[in-house]
Amino acid sequence: MSQSCPISNRKINGNLVRVYSIQVVLLGMLLLITTMPIFALILLYDFSIRALRLPNLSPIHLIGKFIIETLHIKPEMTDEAPKRFALFIGLFFSLSLSILYAGGSFVLGAVIAGILVVCALLEALFNYCVGCKVYQLLQLLKK
Repeated sequence: MSQSCPISNRKINGNLVRVYSIQVVLLGMLLLITTMPIFALILLYDFSIRALRLPNLSPIHLIGKFIIETLHIKPEMTDEAPKRFALFIGLFFSLSLSILYAGGSFVLGAVIAGILVVCALLEALFNYCVGCKVYQLLQLLKK
């Protein structure tokens, strides 16, 4: 049972978020293997578009939606606010990756990319959202 969000009544499809995470893992792994900044820029673009709530311009969303519909995966609704917080963490990570890889800082970039990949893998494989846990902790600290 997922915890309820005290800030937002909006719900999102958690299964779709998991499919997004699989794609983030793949892009992160391509970045780690090739060290080509284009993969960091793709992540940055996509996280930015989704943060702006423009899903029809997001390749990750469009591919995810296609996969969900093609495989007839039923929606699993969950609170949006923690997932949105995690999205903004991903946006920050992808911005950092873009700057680091474009600047040639491959070692630090690889560390950050590794963290992003591990967090996305936890979401994709185990439905464990690290950003959501940070969000919940921050909510408890506000009280």
